Amino acid sequence: MPHIHEKIDFTVAIFVVQNGRVLLIHHRKLDKWLPLGGHIELDEDPEQAALREAREESGFEVELIGDRPPTTEQGTRALIAPRFLDIHRISDTHEHIGMIYWARPKNGVMALAEEEHHDIRWCSSAELDALQPAMSNAVKWYCRKAIEEIR
Repeated sequence: MPHIHEKIDFTVAIFVVQNGRVLLIHHRKLDKWLPLGGHIELDEDPEQAALREAREESGFEVELIGDRPPTTEQGTRALIAPRFLDIHRISDTHEHIGMIYWARPKNGVMALAEEEHHDIRWCSSAELDALQPAMSNAVKWYCRKAIEEIR
C-alpha cells in the first residue's frame, strides 16, 4: 500500500481473540510480532479496512467488537468504534495513527500470508514474553488487554 501522505497515514490493528489466545503474525519486512493490520486505503473506512486486513492476513472473516451508535441515517453511517487509538513513529519523517480493534473469528481457515509474514499463531498471555524477536511492550499490553476483555 503506498503512503497516503508522506508524513502520516491511518492504519488499523486487529487483535483477534479466541479461547483465551490472541492471533499474531511475524511480519516479514518489519521482523516483528504484530497483530493483523495495515493501512486504510483511500476507498474504504476503518471498519472495512479492519475486516479486509483480517481476511487477507489470516484467512478469517472476523466480527469486530465495539459500540456502534444508533446514528445511521441518510448521509451518515455509524462505524464500530476502535477500542483504542495510538500514534506510532515509523521513521524519522513518518507516523501512523492506529485504530486498534478487538475481534473474534467468525469463519474461515487460518492461512499464512507468505508474501507478508514468516509465521502466524495463536498465543496465550503467558506465551507473549517468549516470542522471538521480542514483542514491544505496547503490543504486549494490547494483546493482554484484548485477551482479558474478550471472554
